[in-house]
Amino acid sequence: MLWRLGLALLLIGILGFAAWVRLAPVRPERWHRVPSTAAQVGDWVEPGGFEAVRQLPKPQAAMTALDAIIMATPRTTRLEGAPEDGLVTYVTRSALWGFPDITNLWIEGGRLHIRGHLIYGRSDLGVNRTRIEGWLVRAGL
Repeated sequence: MLWRLGLALLLIGILGFAAWVRLAPVRPERWHRVPSTAAQVGDWVEPGGFEAVRQLPKPQAAMTALDAIIMATPRTTRLEGAPEDGLVTYVTRSALWGFPDITNLWIEGGRLHIRGHLIYGRSDLGVNRTRIEGWLVRAGL
């Protein structure tokens, strides 16, 4: 009998955690900003994330194309901004638990920046890098 109570409490805990991760609000005022850590062109691995910087002749056109690719990604929504604003913030949630990852896309000094990072935890296991590199390949960048 005691094991059933323990199992029930464990299941309640798991379901509570899953609900909290999925339903916790992602606040635009915290995440919709230019978070650049990389000033040079290239790819930069960060703890819990990844940033790519590209020098482009027409960064606004590339940003618009990339926005369309990002918005077609499953479980991805636009949190704030638009390509014409020069700064867009997206939320992509993992399939199983719904963990949110933030992606910022912006133009700065003729360079297109895209940075993805986790909200919860310490390691994203390379998920943001893989996602961003895939978007860049599809956009021909």
